[in-house]
Amino acid sequence: MKRYILNSFVAAIILFAAACKPEIETPAGTTAGQANFSKYIAVGNSLTSGFADGGLYLEGQKVAYPNLIAAKMASVGGGAFTSPFFTDEHSNGSGYLTLSALVNGTPTLTQVTDKLAYRDAAKHLDKYSGEIQNLGIPGMRVDLSFDPSLTFSAANPYFERLLTDAQVGKTNYFQFIQGRNHTFFSLWLGNNDVLGYATNGAVTVTGDPTTVLTDKVTFSSLYANLLNALTAGGQKGIVATIPDVTAIPYFNTVKPSLLLAAARAANPAAQAVFIQTGTGAVRAATDEDLIRLPFQSAGLFGQGAIPYGLHPLNPIENKWVLDKDEVIKVKDYVNSYNSSIKSLATSKGLAIADTYSYFNQVASIDGINVQGITLKAAFISGGAFSLDGIHLTPRGNAVIANVFIDAINAKYGSTVPSVDITQYRGVKFPDK
Repeated sequence: MKRYILNSFVAAIILFAAACKPEIETPAGTTAGQANFSKYIAVGNSLTSGFADGGLYLEGQKVAYPNLIAAKMASVGGGAFTSPFFTDEHSNGSGYLTLSALVNGTPTLTQVTDKLAYRDAAKHLDKYSGEIQNLGIPGMRVDLSFDPSLTFSAANPYFERLLTDAQVGKTNYFQFIQGRNHTFFSLWLGNNDVLGYATNGAVTVTGDPTTVLTDKVTFSSLYANLLNALTAGGQKGIVATIPDVTAIPYFNTVKPSLLLAAARAANPAAQAVFIQTGTGAVRAATDEDLIRLPFQSAGLFGQGAIPYGLHPLNPIENKWVLDKDEVIKVKDYVNSYNSSIKSLATSKGLAIADTYSYFNQVASIDGINVQGITLKAAFISGGAFSLDGIHLTPRGNAVIANVFIDAINAKYGSTVPSVDITQYRGVKFPDK
C-alpha cells in the first residue's frame, strides 16, 4: 500500500438530534420531558456522518455522535435510528488513514485501499436506499444546502449515494432533509462555511464554492430558513454552535517555532521561517501564523538551492499558511455565525449545544477532563481528534454526544442518559 505522512481530507459539519416513537414505554424514573424523541433526525455534514481519519467508513459511521445520542434516547421513548451504513463487504467506504508507525514522534500514515465502496472508476460510492435519519453529508455547508444550480448533489459523492438517479442534479440538501416526519432534530451546520476557506490557506479558488467564506448576512438568513423548515410542525430540537476552526490540530501541529528548531538542529545559522502572507508580503513567521498539517508531509521545507521556507526569496507559499491577519478574519466569521445560530435558536425556544466552548476547552493547555479521561487538541495523542486533524475519534464523538445530551436535558427536562466515553477509543496506535 502507498504510504503517506500526515495526509488529510477537509470537509465540514451539521447535526440533527434524535427522535423516537411515543408509544414506547419509558423505564420508571426516566422521562422525555417536554420533548418527543419518537423520530429523531440528524442534519449536518461530515461530523454528523461519522467521517474520520480522512474518510467515511463503517466503524466511523457507527460511532457518529447522532447514533450514540439515539441509542441513549431509547430509554426515554426513542425509536429506531437508521444510518446509511456501508456494507461489511465494503466496510472501508471511501478509504481512510491508519497510523502504521510512530517513530520518535514522527507518524507514518497509511491509506487503506481494500474493501472500498466505489462502484465505478469515477469513484461514485455504493448507493444506499431506504429511509435514513442520519442525514449528515461530508462537505455540506449552509449556503450549499440551498444550491440553486442543483449541481452539488451530483458533485459530492457522499450526497449522490443517498439520492435516487432521478434526484441527482435535481435536488439540493434543503429539499433532501424535508418531509422526514420527524419529532425531534439536531442541527450542526456552518463549520464548512468557514473551514474550507481556512484549510485552503485563505486562498479562494474560482469555481470552487467550498473555498469561499459565506457572507454573514446570507448565513443568518439561510440558517433561519433551515430552522423554519425543521420546526414547521412545532418540532423541538437542538442546534450546535461551530468550533473555532483555528484551534484544531490541523492548524496547530506544524508550528513555525518547531520548524525553525528542526532547521537549526541541522544548520545553526538558520535565522527564521519565512512565509508569504495573504497580501503577498514576505516576512518571518511566528506561532501566531498557522501552518496547515499537510505541509509536514509535503517534503518541501528546506529543499532547493535557496532552502524553501528558510530564506525570504523562497518563502512558504500563502496556500500553506493562515497568517495572523487571516486567523483574525476566520475567528470573526466564526463568532458572527455563532451569534446568528444562538439568536435564531433562542427565538424558537430550541436547545443549544455550545460545542464552540467545548472545543476551546479541549484546545487549552490542560485540556478537559471527562469521566476521568483527559482530552486535548494534540495531534494523535490528544484523544479527541482523528488522523486528519479535523474530525473526531470515537471517543471524541462520545464526548460530543454528551454535550448534546446535557443541553437537551437542561432545556426540555428530559433524562437522556450520558454516554460512557471509556467504552470508546481515541486514535488507534499500531500494534507493537
